[in-house]
Amino acid sequence: MNTKIIFITGGVSSSLGKGIVGASLAKLLQARGYRVTIQKLDPYLNVDPGTLNPYEHGECFVTNDGTETDLDLGHYERFLSIDTTKHNNITTGKIYQTVIERERKGDFLGKTVQVIPHITDEIKNCVLHIANKEEFDFLIVEIGGTVGDIESLPYIEAIRQLKWDIGATNCLIVHLTYIPYLAAAGELKTKPTQHSVQQLQEYGLQADVLVCRTEHKLDKELKHKIAQFCNVTDRAVIEAIDAPTIYEVPLLMLQEELDVIVLDKLQMNKLNRPDMEDWKAFVDKVKNPTEKIRIAIVGKYVELQDAYKSIAEAFIHAGTVYTTKVKIDWIHSEDITPQHLDDLLHNIKGLVVAPGFGERGIEGKILAIQYAREHKIPFLGICLGMQCAVVEFARNVLGYQDAHSTEMNKTTSAPVIHLQEKQKKVTHKGGTMRLGAYSCTLKIPSLAYKVYGQEIINERHRHRYEFNNEYRETYEKNGMLFTGINVENNLVEMIELQNHPFFIGVQFHPEYKSRVSDPHPLFVSFVGAALKYKKERKALKKQLKNMHSPIPEIPKSKELNNVE
Repeated sequence: MNTKIIFITGGVSSSLGKGIVGASLAKLLQARGYRVTIQKLDPYLNVDPGTLNPYEHGECFVTNDGTETDLDLGHYERFLSIDTTKHNNITTGKIYQTVIERERKGDFLGKTVQVIPHITDEIKNCVLHIANKEEFDFLIVEIGGTVGDIESLPYIEAIRQLKWDIGATNCLIVHLTYIPYLAAAGELKTKPTQHSVQQLQEYGLQADVLVCRTEHKLDKELKHKIAQFCNVTDRAVIEAIDAPTIYEVPLLMLQEELDVIVLDKLQMNKLNRPDMEDWKAFVDKVKNPTEKIRIAIVGKYVELQDAYKSIAEAFIHAGTVYTTKVKIDWIHSEDITPQHLDDLLHNIKGLVVAPGFGERGIEGKILAIQYAREHKIPFLGICLGMQCAVVEFARNVLGYQDAHSTEMNKTTSAPVIHLQEKQKKVTHKGGTMRLGAYSCTLKIPSLAYKVYGQEIINERHRHRYEFNNEYRETYEKNGMLFTGINVENNLVEMIELQNHPFFIGVQFHPEYKSRVSDPHPLFVSFVGAALKYKKERKALKKQLKNMHSPIPEIPKSKELNNVE
């Protein structure tokens, strides 16, 4: 096996950023010329996060092959500009499902099926499935949860076995931990990290590298203390200080030489020094914008912004094209009422209606879309956001007052959005939506074609309901155009409005394909439209101010003053 495996475990606390550290290390290795991919092992028993409430687990990310995955895979793709697959995200649910199916088929020849060796063997198989491929030099494997969690134990044991199987020079453990600061004592405390490493050792694993998340810098003495009591070298203690943006983390890891210590321990050549100039330029634009705009994202899970993680990151990427900071107003759709509509939206320069499921907050989304349509505010509707735009147009332009999606109202007299034909016999909810990448043909000319600059596009989907084609002719006669169509199934994928500067709804999820190195054209165009709208509004306000300013008094000349 030529692929080196780097495992990333966590200790002390969850949510320290194992995914970001893993993606940062992968970026540095990639920048040296190595071929790298990342895998996430999630300890929960759900087969995938597709049926989880976003409040439980944040965003559900979707890969090209139609796999619903953990949101960390979005970080992997955004940092590395790679496409992940179903093999890049493994859950305990998938592991047990596979083992039990094999047991039912008789694959174990009547033996007692146990966590060890059967579950741990299946975990190792999932890791080695990628590692045995010739196309990768490094596989970075992130273990979800924290050392000491009961549900993580089979993964820790699988790593112990795997390290013994393939040898220490082919496998390395990076342990992400936390160094808390006690303000009352004015000290950074290393004891939680020591206990975390000690617990890892109790399971038979020795961390090779410690990445220490901290709010304050670690001096040499503190690093030496950590190294001494955690049984690593001083240079293997890496400071991971809080950063203003996650995109700065690879640069911090470069300064700490995380990639160098990893390559040395795995006895790998360093090749070239990482070429991070483009990345540095990107971070500089993120941190030092020359322009700012406010946009609103209307959704039903805005209390947890991780529920819309890919959308938020896509706006960071798009903003750098214009060296602009996109300030997001997160607006809960249930807070939008006719009485508060203008107060919430009158200062925004663009509106996004986010994806989601279910009836809660739908009327608020529809009201917001009507406001954007009538006030010519740039609008982008994603998935359910597009469907709400279709409903709003039906009610307020076409006159179908009862128009709705059959997801929300099964008895509506105008079902402008309805269940896809292929979904009508589906009973299981998990992994059964229209998922993954599908082609879309764009109408020429159209705003959609202008945005993408090509006729055939490929975007990722996650939905059950679609536009009802019986109403298509009526819509087009009244100014709503269907400019993106999936030809194979005759499904509407994109809508836009005539006589509006930027009004686009998409059935797919463009945010999943935005990258640091390649911002998504829809978000780039939307930010451009919002900047133009801001400039026009500013000019209009100035014009109105001049129109209503008092007429200046004409000063009297001395000659006139002397006339009796």
